[in-house]
Amino acid sequence: MIDSFRLNGRRALITGSVRGIGLALARGLAQAGAQVVLNGRDTERAQGACALLRDEGLDVDYSVFDVTDHAAVAKAIDALELRLGPLDILINNAGLQHRQALQDVSADDWHRVMSTNLDGVFNVSKAVARHMITRRHGKIINIGSVQSELARRSIAPYAASKGAVRMLTRGMCADWAGLGLQINALAPGYFQTELNHALVNDPAFCEWLLQRTPAGRWGNVEELCGAAVFLASSASNFVNGQTLFVDGGLTSVV
Repeated sequence: MIDSFRLNGRRALITGSVRGIGLALARGLAQAGAQVVLNGRDTERAQGACALLRDEGLDVDYSVFDVTDHAAVAKAIDALELRLGPLDILINNAGLQHRQALQDVSADDWHRVMSTNLDGVFNVSKAVARHMITRRHGKIINIGSVQSELARRSIAPYAASKGAVRMLTRGMCADWAGLGLQINALAPGYFQTELNHALVNDPAFCEWLLQRTPAGRWGNVEELCGAAVFLASSASNFVNGQTLFVDGGLTSVV
């Protein structure tokens, strides 16, 4: 049974994986035996992250593209499949935050958040799924958030995008599960990352979070890896269209 959690012989693409949660997930999947392809928009950062993981003895490569560019994504995925071989696993992790009262959010900022957090998931998933469907095999993991379920002041665009990711995950399941794919979402709670830098340094928010979260602490990014490996492995072959919250219990209590 333990072997069903191993990823040996599998190849995984993780978008937005040159730092933060994406880099932690890349390390976790590679440690479980996968060959991992890192992704970002900056070649120098991608090369640096790749070198870091290779120095740890892990099997990694990288591909530089912008998830918001539909045509460029399709071209990059086709090139990856040709250069390295079939992609068995996709983790849609690329995302950004915008903190501002909703009445002050510009149309440009709204579309910038949606373009990365939602359109990016569609763009990459569609490009990868075309190949997976032909093989009738593949795992897609979309990174949601506790904001897929709960709203909070000053981050309405982000919450809207992550709520949509949860429903897009279900839509992918509806269309692709019968074609051999498993599509699920992983929804982190509050983790100490660059994206949450402003919150980590806000004493009032930290006090609220520790009281609000049953576990009584921030999450560590490494604590997402077990859930990701499960959803990426054959152990989850009959799990489809689900959102797995890794949040210290935050969404389970009032």
